[in-house]
Amino acid sequence: MKRALVTGGSGALGSAICELLAAQGLEVFIHANSSMHTAQTLEQKISAAGGVARAVQFDVTDAQATRGVLDTLAEEKAFQIVVNCAGIHDDAVFAGMSSAQWSSVIDVSLHGFFNVTQPLILPMLRTRYGRIINISSVAAVAGNRGQVNYAAAKAALHGATKSLAQEVASRGVTVNVVAPGIIESPMIKGLFDAETVARMVPMKRTGTPQEVAALVAFLAGKEAGYITGQIISINGGMV
Repeated sequence: MKRALVTGGSGALGSAICELLAAQGLEVFIHANSSMHTAQTLEQKISAAGGVARAVQFDVTDAQATRGVLDTLAEEKAFQIVVNCAGIHDDAVFAGMSSAQWSSVIDVSLHGFFNVTQPLILPMLRTRYGRIINISSVAAVAGNRGQVNYAAAKAALHGATKSLAQEVASRGVTVNVVAPGIIESPMIKGLFDAETVARMVPMKRTGTPQEVAALVAFLAGKEAGYITGQIISINGGMV
């Protein structure tokens, strides 16, 4: 049974990814930072459905703590699927953005990617199979007012993805980005009404976490073995 780690697994999008990967027969590790109870509830839900899951807690911005947890888990068995879904918003127009707002968003999305993926890459390479899937955003593809920090963090992931993909391709490991548009979640409630969505999205609706999870699950599978270094948008035709 292959192992999958989903950072931000306690969130709306991460939860959908965890559930689908578990349904496809993977042992799923549901990462949480402050929402461990939510991750444990999801673990119980997956187990009740016949899947295998374990909730784990660490702060992806804390390199030492993250490595400590992951080294211990990797000693049991290597992870072959890593989904970097952890990310935060702290929006402000650039002229009024504080250094704390800039740094906190970069720390989670970009430094978090390094802190999680780097300790797991050598054990993964030894198995000669791996799937690293980084969750980005339409903001990194097209930009978005008030999100210079978020767009910068996610766009940096695009470059990291393309470079890492070249480093590990010969060992059967793929590295890709999934860049969602407006996806249903508690985070977007109150931000986009139906009229705004209809104006921004050619498909005239928001996407669902399950639709994004389906793309992630495909990229995590054997059938996607020749897809690497790609930025794949799922945004209803926005860009």
